[in-house]
Amino acid sequence: MIRPLIHSLTRIADATRQSFVKHPRRITGGIGALLLGTGVTAFGIAPLAPDAADLPVRQVVEALATPTFEVPGVLAASSNDFVLFRSDMTRRDDTAQSLLQRLGVVDTEAQGFLRTDATARQLLQGRGGRLVSVETNDRQELQRLTSRWLAGDDRKFSRLVIENGPEGFKSRLETGELTASARLASGTIRSSLFAATDAANIPDPVAVQLAEMFSNDIDFRRDLRQGDRFSVVYESLEADGESMRTGRVLSAEFINNGRKHEGVWFEEPGQRGAYYGFNGESSRKFYLSSPLEFSRVSSGYGMRFHPISGTRKAHLGVDYAAPTGTPVRTIADGVVEFAGEQRGYGNVIYIRHRSNQTTVYAHLSRIGVRQGQKINQGDWIGAVGSTGASTGPHLHFEFRENGVHQDPLVIARQSESIPINPSARARFDALAQLQRVKLDAAASVQQASAE
Repeated sequence: MIRPLIHSLTRIADATRQSFVKHPRRITGGIGALLLGTGVTAFGIAPLAPDAADLPVRQVVEALATPTFEVPGVLAASSNDFVLFRSDMTRRDDTAQSLLQRLGVVDTEAQGFLRTDATARQLLQGRGGRLVSVETNDRQELQRLTSRWLAGDDRKFSRLVIENGPEGFKSRLETGELTASARLASGTIRSSLFAATDAANIPDPVAVQLAEMFSNDIDFRRDLRQGDRFSVVYESLEADGESMRTGRVLSAEFINNGRKHEGVWFEEPGQRGAYYGFNGESSRKFYLSSPLEFSRVSSGYGMRFHPISGTRKAHLGVDYAAPTGTPVRTIADGVVEFAGEQRGYGNVIYIRHRSNQTTVYAHLSRIGVRQGQKINQGDWIGAVGSTGASTGPHLHFEFRENGVHQDPLVIARQSESIPINPSARARFDALAQLQRVKLDAAASVQQASAE
């Protein structure tokens, strides 16, 4: 049955081909007319389709579930509440209202608590400069306040915490131990030591210690040269990660006019610490170079024109210009021989040292020791003033040996070093090696910054 069908289709195709060969124009025209008719028909029907603007519009609303991401140890935040953090420093004239306003807290209840609670009131007592951190909700209401400041002990700090709980505001005052961490720094002298340390963001107490460490070898008023370099490792005493103050300089290197000076702090058990060279030679002298940490010699030892009598007269000591209240320290271990008021010296202290040697500290505004008291090198004994026969605030300092006056500056330079105990040498060598690595790291940081 399939064969006859195929045979019939073949005959129709042959007949069509023969007709197209004999009458090509007639067949082509018929096909064109057929296509044209179809196009006209399509053209006439197309406009009957509906306009999209007239089609009905339907709004579909479907609720979507918000996925929740949970992190172990972290509470999921409320969709309607969040916590804001802000910090600022207290000022000497701050009130509860001014402090909280500066911290972005709008909470009259919190203001009242800071004014009335005995523990909370301690926040605004003192000179100011305390860092305060607060946490508030999105309505700017106080949730938590934290502040820290130094306690009476140099190694402790106070922590004030105020929290807003279901029962209202509560406060507590805690005491913690300061933790020490080492900080590295370095700088280059352009004009002065303090300008260089300021440029390197080194605190002033560290700069004072640097000057003190190398005062026997470098005159920081006359010997500094442009391009002198220094590196230092010092303690930062911190409370909960916040730096509260600087501690001791642990090691330092100062290159002055091409000459290297070094020092590392080492403290033997049961003895006062001191600075030593990295080779173990002591930097500590029996006498300090000056009774003031950092000052200017306004009048040296010897003959001079006396500012009060108006005549040339021997000046049997050294005058250090300094503001009233500047701390005065003893230059060596000794015993207070006299502490009180005496003729032109005003408030004066005599300290007896070894070998019948005596030091005199005159024109003091304040005396901090008493007769017969034992004191150690570097101890605070009083404050600079202008009592007695004085034309302005300064310290008059004398050195006497068997009652005979000597030039204090010469005595300080000639003072012998205090050696390290041989039994502690192994501990010192280990410490010195560690500090050498840190000093090298500090110097490399400066070099990298310069490049």
